[in-house]
This record gives sequence, structure tokens and C-alpha cells, in this order.
Amino acid sequence: MENYQGFKEEFEELSAELSQADFSRDQEAYKNASKKFAKLSVIVTKIVQLEKINLQIEENQSLAGNQPDGDLAKLAQEEITKLDSQKQSLKKELKLLIQKLQDPEAQDEEEVNEVILEIRAGTGGDEAALFAQDLFKMYRAYIEKKGWSFEIISESRDELGGYKEVISEIRGKRVFSLLKYESGVHRVQRIPETEKAGRIHTSTATVAVMPVFKDVKLEIAEKDLEIVFFRSSGAGGQNVNKVETAVRIKHLPTSITVSCQSERYQHQNKEKALSILKAKLFDLKRKEQQEKLVNERRNQIGTGERSEKIRTYNFPQDRITDHRINQSWKNISRILQGDIEIMSLEIAKQLG
Repeated sequence: MENYQGFKEEFEELSAELSQADFSRDQEAYKNASKKFAKLSVIVTKIVQLEKINLQIEENQSLAGNQPDGDLAKLAQEEITKLDSQKQSLKKELKLLIQKLQDPEAQDEEEVNEVILEIRAGTGGDEAALFAQDLFKMYRAYIEKKGWSFEIISESRDELGGYKEVISEIRGKRVFSLLKYESGVHRVQRIPETEKAGRIHTSTATVAVMPVFKDVKLEIAEKDLEIVFFRSSGAGGQNVNKVETAVRIKHLPTSITVSCQSERYQHQNKEKALSILKAKLFDLKRKEQQEKLVNERRNQIGTGERSEKIRTYNFPQDRITDHRINQSWKNISRILQGDIEIMSLEIAKQLG
């Protein structure tokens, strides 16, 4: 059985330090200690819960042992099974919390004030691109309501004006913690304007919200990069710049490719593209660290495969359903106009 006593002792010691009047004079030390104390507080709470469950399991094991053939023993065994499931879940949560505490590169998500928002058309051709455009407009309206700053870094449209892909940079207070649950596959069910027979089409778009950690050092070897410069272009492929100022960078080890054409000068686009690449690589690293735990959690709660849709926008029924929490909201037009907090707060409450 894991020994968590050290975390409880460290929590008590830190609590005593923070209670000393002269400790707050060193503002930087006090700030760092307060952050660590908050993380330890969550860990210790989980440890106490785990200890209670272990005690309950022992009591039920004793009860089952004293009356091996009785109804009480059967009930005790059922309780042990339920408690053991809770125990395993708590241990996984503790493992992740401890990893975050011990990882010097870890940063509190509440403090991440910059993200890269990437929206891509999925299955469904032109309709998928138009849906990607609708999602982009929804997030942009929400961003404006929040008073965050917003900049398009790269975009690619189809012939109807929909987005094949659009990448934006967003800055604002708690932006990652408020947008992180938007990542995933979004599905739309509606009758396209070009559909003459009135049939409902199903299309998808993917959304990725990647945090930008300013204090994390991530070195990328020059030999691992393939850099190509090209002319910036607007909708329909028309050249808007006769000089090759846009840049496309491919990270060879991972095959991740990013591009930027939002800036006037070549070096500015290269710098911004590298920033996006770092965000993607760090996000990949962060996901890999959590992958095992996430897969185990999916198996427990039955959410299916990784590529499973997170949300469906059903226009004929005027309903949006988030499949992770199995909850629906009416008035699609209102939500697509940027009023997504009616969903996001409930989703964060249940998934956070």
C-alpha cells in the first residue's frame, strides 16, 4: 500500500510556516508557498478519503469473515466491491495530483492566460467547413464578450467560404480553464442550404484548445525542423502578398506542421509559427503524461473511443447535447452567437 504520510507532514509544516506573521514579508516566497499549500490541501483531502475507504473495506472484510455464509456476508462483499472501485479511482486521481505537484514544469491551469485555438473541418465536405466557420464565429463572439484579445494566425477556406482550418491566438484571464473542455469532435445535424431534397446531413469539425505556458523551456533542435516560406494568400487562393512572408514549419520527429501568415514580415511569421509549434509539442507531452490515466477513466465511465464526439448540434430539434455529461440545451442560435457559458459552466462542474 502506498505511503502518503510524507505529504500530510509537509502539509502540516507548510501550514505552520504560512501562519507565521513574518513569513509574509517575502512576497515571492509567500506566493510560492501558498500555491504549494493549495495543491497539498487537495492531495491531503484525497488521502483522508482514501484512508476512510480503506477502513470501511477492513470493517466489511471482518464482517464477511465472521459470517461467511450469511446474507450479511453477501452484502458486505458487495460493499467491498463498490468501495474497491472508489479506492482505485481515488488512487488514480492522487497519482495525477502528485505528478503535477512534483513536476517543475507544471503550471496551474487557472493561471494560463494564453491559448492556441485550432478549428478544422472534419467529415462532411463543404458542410463541415461551413460548420467549422460557425464554431469559429461562436468562439469569437464569446471571446469578445469576455474582453479577451484575439488574433487569427492562419486560415484556409474552401470555395463556399467555410473554414478548412483556422488557427487563432487568444489572450485573457483564465482563458485555458474556461475553454479547455471545448477540445474534441463536434457534430452537426442540419439541412444544408444547398440541399434541395430537404435531407438532414451529419458533419463534424474538430476543436483543439492548447495552453501556452510562458515559463516552460522547450528546446527544439534546428535539424528537427523543415521550414518553407511562401506567399500569403486570402480566400479563394488570391495572392495578397508578392513576397514570400508566410511560413510553414514541420517538426520532423512528430510530423506536426504549423503555418503563419498573419504578420507583415517573414521573421515575425516564423517566430509566431515556432510559438504555435511549441504549444502543440508541449500539449502533446502533457497529453502523453495523462494518457494512461485518461484511458482508464474512459473505461470506468464508458465514454468509448478517443475519437468519440463530445457534442452534437441538432438544428431540426433546436438542441445541443454534450455527450460527456449527457445534458442538452435548447436555443442553438443563441449559443452560436457566443452564449456558451450556459453550457461550459455545467460541463466544467461535472468534468472538473
